[in-house]
Amino acid sequence: MSAAVVVGAGMTAFTTPKRARPYTEAAAEAVRQALQDAGLDYDAVQQVYAGYVYGDSTSGQRAAYEVGLTGVPVINVNNNCATGSTALFLARQAVEGGAADCVLALGFEQMPPGAISEAFADRPSPLQPFLEVADRRHGPSGAPLALRLFGGAGRDYAETYGVGPEMFAQIAVKARAHAAQNPAAVFRDAVTTEEVMASPMMFEPVLTRLQCCPPTCGAAAAIVVSEAFARRRGLNAGVRIRAQAMTTDCVSSFDGDMTAAVGADLTRRAAEAVFGSSGVEPADVPVVELHDCFTVNEVLSYEALGLAPPGGAARMIADGDNTYGGRHVVNPSGGLLSKGHPLGATGLAQCFELVRQLRGQVGARQVDGAQLALQHNLGLGGACVVTLYESAASRRT
Repeated sequence: MSAAVVVGAGMTAFTTPKRARPYTEAAAEAVRQALQDAGLDYDAVQQVYAGYVYGDSTSGQRAAYEVGLTGVPVINVNNNCATGSTALFLARQAVEGGAADCVLALGFEQMPPGAISEAFADRPSPLQPFLEVADRRHGPSGAPLALRLFGGAGRDYAETYGVGPEMFAQIAVKARAHAAQNPAAVFRDAVTTEEVMASPMMFEPVLTRLQCCPPTCGAAAAIVVSEAFARRRGLNAGVRIRAQAMTTDCVSSFDGDMTAAVGADLTRRAAEAVFGSSGVEPADVPVVELHDCFTVNEVLSYEALGLAPPGGAARMIADGDNTYGGRHVVNPSGGLLSKGHPLGATGLAQCFELVRQLRGQVGARQVDGAQLALQHNLGLGGACVVTLYESAASRRT
């Protein structure tokens, strides 16, 4: 087994659909950035895992061909919102297992405007079992499917722990404050809790419009290599994947608990596997990029990842332990809420942010002394990937 090292990462600025470029252009830009960051030519790449949700079959080849026609395998990946991290998971497996020494993980999306919807109405929906949980718990609703699921989970959490909707709104305020330091983010203007609460209600009483991530377009990429390859080529091997786990649904996702239906149990099992195999504790990780598709999911993820005890998210937020000066800086990039959420690119955009954090390359949003970083990427239907990165300095201590 060879350790997997991230030697290059690239990311385009994310945009709303009306400002989007063709996915081919965005993907090519992200790949070229990652190759330049790594100090490699495309000819060095031996495999490509290309992730996207909105696109025809072999869109991965179409995107990769913009950079080079070298004949290497190009594997298309679609795992809903966890697509980008699934591509990274496969790239890491290929390197650690010795199938390849240099692998490109690419994610891109050219999304249509409006709420996410299913494309095929003439066959069983992969999300129908989850929506049945929502129907049993809260009754039928005309809300878009993601709002029904995450909104229902937020409603259940608020009732269980006696918290008000303002707690969720504070997540959106933090996201904008962090995004203000990220020129690649979509929404960088500050908002107040009052403004978040006053925006149009999307799911009573926990989700307003400013608490929902927008449809977004863009691309991100990472070059994953073996340590031996990095040594031979004289590459910067300063960031290594120390541990990674991927989970899918168990029976608990459909037992009637809405927080489990939207992935809290997937997250918990993946996090336990990562921390158990690495020997790292959640308290040891100063910087986290997690899947805040809605403010509700950031709250649920605090507890599922072990950053806070059950019911402890409110205290974590009140104490500022999710931002600069606290125990963890969560989503320094602005997260999905403010940076944007192009489904196929999101997991690799998280990777881009954390690699640069561990290298000390993010300027004003730098988390001081960060040597460990945690990534959490979730896709309904379902898949969750949790990844722990470490810097070279961490390995020496």
